Amino acid sequence: MQLAMIGAGRMGADMSRRLRRGGHEVLVHDLSAEALEPLGREGLDTYTDLESLVAAMDPPRIAWVMIPAGHVGDAVDALASHLDTDDIVVDGGNSWYRDAIDRAAAMAQRGIHYVDCGVSGGVFGLQRGYCLMLGGSEAAVSRLGPILETLAPGVDAAPRTRGRDGPPSPAERGYLHCGQAGAGHFVKMVHNGVEYALMAAYAEGFNILRHADLGLEEQPGDAESTPVRDRTAYLYDFEAAEVAELWRRGSVVGSWLLDLTADALHADPELDGLEGRVSDSGEGRWTVQAAVDLAVPTPVISAALYSRFASRGEADFAGRVLSAMRKEFGGHAESDRTGAA
Repeated sequence: MQLAMIGAGRMGADMSRRLRRGGHEVLVHDLSAEALEPLGREGLDTYTDLESLVAAMDPPRIAWVMIPAGHVGDAVDALASHLDTDDIVVDGGNSWYRDAIDRAAAMAQRGIHYVDCGVSGGVFGLQRGYCLMLGGSEAAVSRLGPILETLAPGVDAAPRTRGRDGPPSPAERGYLHCGQAGAGHFVKMVHNGVEYALMAAYAEGFNILRHADLGLEEQPGDAESTPVRDRTAYLYDFEAAEVAELWRRGSVVGSWLLDLTADALHADPELDGLEGRVSDSGEGRWTVQAAVDLAVPTPVISAALYSRFASRGEADFAGRVLSAMRKEFGGHAESDRTGAA
C-alpha cells in the first residue's frame, strides 16, 4: 500500500523503514531536510513540502502523522487543506483523546476519515514491531489492515494465552480497533499511566537495594533525626546490576522494562551519566484526570506521576516550607539524609 508518513523523528523514521521493508510505498514528509536525509539515502521518497507530497500520492490517500502531540493540531490542519474526500489521516502521536474526538468531528465535515492510533514500541519498534491501539470508524480502520499487519509485532511476539484457539485475533497480532473516535488514544493514555507506575516501582525497589548498606557506613547521630534501631540489619552491599539479571530469569516481576533496566545498570552501575530528571509528556496527567472524572481510585499511578514532578525539583519549595515550619515551631535545625546537621 501507499502511505505518507508525516514526521521523520525517531518513531516516524523507523516506522517508515519497517513499512518499506514490508513492501509498502512510503513517502516521508518533515520540515527538516536534515531529518529526511538518511531516509532519502535509503531510497524512500522524501518531501519538505506538503502540497508536493499529497500531489505525488494516488487517491484515496493515507497519511500517518507521527509528531509530538503539541504540534499535531497544526500539522493535521495543514495536511487536511490538501486532502480530498475519503482520504484517511492517522494520528499516531501521544495526543489527548479528547482532542482526537474533536479532530475526528472536524475532519468528518470535510469528508476525511480520522483515525487516532496509540503507538507503543519506542526505539526498538523497527525490529520488534509496534503495539497499535486504534480509534475511529470500522471502515477506515479496515482499510489500514495491511499497514497495521506490517507495523505490528505479530502473533509470535508472545505465547498465546491459555484457552485461545483458532485464527489469532488482531489483538494477538499486536493491533486492536478499540472503538470510536478517541478510543485508541484513551487506551494508550491508560497504557502510559500503567507504564509510569511500573517504572516507579522498579526505581523505588532498586533504590532500597542501593541503600541497604546503611550499617556499613559511619553516620553520626543528631537530635533532629530518628536513628535506625538496629544498624546490623542493614549490612548488605547489593550489586543492582546482578539483581536485575537475577530477576529477569523466572521471576514474576520479569518484563521488557526490567530487561532495559538491566542493560542500563550493566553499562553504568551507578547511573552517573543521568541526573534523574524525569519528564512527563502528558499521558500520566490525563490518566489521573480521567480517573478523577470516573471516580476510579488510582493511587499508584498518581504517586508515580507526582514522583516525576519531584524528580524535576518541583517539590523543592515544599521541602523548604517544611524545613521552615520545623524551625519555627521547634527550633529544629536542618540535617542531611545521614542525620548530620
